[in-house]
Amino acid sequence: MSRFAPEIEIAIARMRDEVTQLHRELTRYGLVIWTGGNVSGRVPGVELFVIKPSGVSYDDLAPENMILCDLAGEVVGSTPGSDRSPSSDTAAHAYVYREMPEVGGIVHTHSTYATAWAARGEPIPCVITGMADEFGGEIPVGPFAIIGDDSIGRGIVETLRGHRSRAVLMQNHGPFTIGKNARDAVKAAVMCEDVARTIHLARQLGDPLPIPQHRIDALFDRYQNVYGQAPQGELQ
Repeated sequence: MSRFAPEIEIAIARMRDEVTQLHRELTRYGLVIWTGGNVSGRVPGVELFVIKPSGVSYDDLAPENMILCDLAGEVVGSTPGSDRSPSSDTAAHAYVYREMPEVGGIVHTHSTYATAWAARGEPIPCVITGMADEFGGEIPVGPFAIIGDDSIGRGIVETLRGHRSRAVLMQNHGPFTIGKNARDAVKAAVMCEDVARTIHLARQLGDPLPIPQHRIDALFDRYQNVYGQAPQGELQ
């Protein structure tokens, strides 16, 4: 007998499938190695999320071994995958979902260039227009925190609450990204690594030219609110 209403079971199944598919994007874009990194997605309409199991090869990930957790970070028993241990970042993800109800997806990677900036404890400055579009300014650095409890989650929330960036570089650790859904968070992870690499290369050539704040604001507003939208009166 199912422990959830049919519509919730459908939503959980869809999220299991989506999160499985999105992990393939991390390998596709070279953001992870071995079994590191993770994607999670909030199940719409209920206080649950789906996350990757710990220590499982990306090639072996499947909807049935994704793990369903509540917002306390506890595995929901007697559900597919519940015999496995969830990602070691589960407590951090759960904390973010509890504290930031607008967040529908979270991603963590150790992507090379973004992690290099995190190792220096240095924010990535907003010196290219694509970064202004995506992040609305610099990508900030979060505090040093140890994996295993909700300390990382607290650092993510402390840094990103009220900030336009969907990415944070946790000091000496690596990037975490948030999004309105899991796919949006994966996009932020891909773009975070891209700008980390580009701006690193720019600094090897000299001092990158700053973008005035009013230009950053205008670029962010246009990309977030106008770009890709149909003209007024047309079907979208």
